[in-house]
Amino acid sequence: MRTSVSDRIGPAFFALSFGVLAVIYGIFSAGRGWFPAPQVDLAYRTLLDLSTNWENDLALVPTRHLVAPGGGNTGPDRGLSGAPAGASSEGYILIAGLSEKQDESFHVVRLFDGTGREVRRWPIRYELLDTEKKPQNVMLHGMEVFEDGSLAVTFDAGNAITRVDACGEPMWTRNGAFHHSIARDGEGRILTWQDETVVWLDERSGKAVRTLAIEDMIAAGGRAQQATFNIRTRTPENAEEEVRYLADPFHPNDAEPLRAEMADAFPMFEAGDVLISLRELNLVAVTDPDTGRMKWWRHGPWFKQHDPDFQPDGTITIYDNGTGEGASRILRVRPGEGAVETVFAGSEAVPFYSWRRGKHQVLADGNILLTEAEGGRVLEVTPEGEMVWERHMVWDAKQNLIITEARHVPADFFEIGVPNCAPS
Repeated sequence: MRTSVSDRIGPAFFALSFGVLAVIYGIFSAGRGWFPAPQVDLAYRTLLDLSTNWENDLALVPTRHLVAPGGGNTGPDRGLSGAPAGASSEGYILIAGLSEKQDESFHVVRLFDGTGREVRRWPIRYELLDTEKKPQNVMLHGMEVFEDGSLAVTFDAGNAITRVDACGEPMWTRNGAFHHSIARDGEGRILTWQDETVVWLDERSGKAVRTLAIEDMIAAGGRAQQATFNIRTRTPENAEEEVRYLADPFHPNDAEPLRAEMADAFPMFEAGDVLISLRELNLVAVTDPDTGRMKWWRHGPWFKQHDPDFQPDGTITIYDNGTGEGASRILRVRPGEGAVETVFAGSEAVPFYSWRRGKHQVLADGNILLTEAEGGRVLEVTPEGEMVWERHMVWDAKQNLIITEARHVPADFFEIGVPNCAPS
């Protein structure tokens, strides 16, 4: 039996209408995060990640940990340029990241003396800490050093925080999503982030002694404080539907306690108050750990910042990544005042740019030690912006190893000189 034109037009019109409605729904669902936009986006990003990093996941080449060299020096002979001077020549530099000797350990912390010579290293064996994830799929990101030569470390995308001895053997381990930074409070505790909660751990045992969650900070403040948490949410469609956070609305990446010896420089605060950084909100704040009340906060002018630090002169310095700008900066702000000073900025003369990650340390002589994570490079600059030295952590002729932290300690920091790993 022959079908009429109208019989054929009906299904075609239905299919066309369905397609148009699907396109319209797709546009709205993508903009509002409705099903299936989040699932499609996750599937796409997962497929892209697997296609890019399959060699890493098979433990062939650590592609997740390699970057193009920063600073404009892409030559095969890059390494240490210049020579440590001033404060950096009178102590040690620790550098955390990936090991170029993969048969030794996947992650490593290296120690360089005042001449720039490597004098020892700590192997960080993630496989001893967590059986769920492979070492190549987590990133050493968070390091604290102790006078006895031990280290505390955390891992992005990992499931552990640990303190290892001078030989790299675990002294204690806590499992959980600890990440980004570790800071000692001078009272026998270390602070770090676990998911979206600041956690205080006993240095000796790793036992949690107190916590402060971001949700507690939100609840603790009045409307003025709550307004600082410009949370990315999806607006409900009816009164019964709950407001839901979108993915990673805060991205906490630092928690630093105000130590007692520096508290007099900050009359607005008290010893033990916590300086936090929430990257996605471009927010730096100082919080009362007992109440969660924020005593001071500021959004920008930094963008996707990391590593705010209390300084002895009563200021706070901030690593302004400047994501998308092509140059990162170190900024200085005095709580309670409006002015923000640029201490150092990447330039054509001294390139400096890490679109994510990164740490800084103001040294005793005023120089700044910079971790250019996404360039695989550490450099020291003077207050005038001149480069003192730089070190590329070389993987091969074209790629560097990501560096997550560089730290200077004085020559007399370690109790028995250079930490030694004697055979057991």
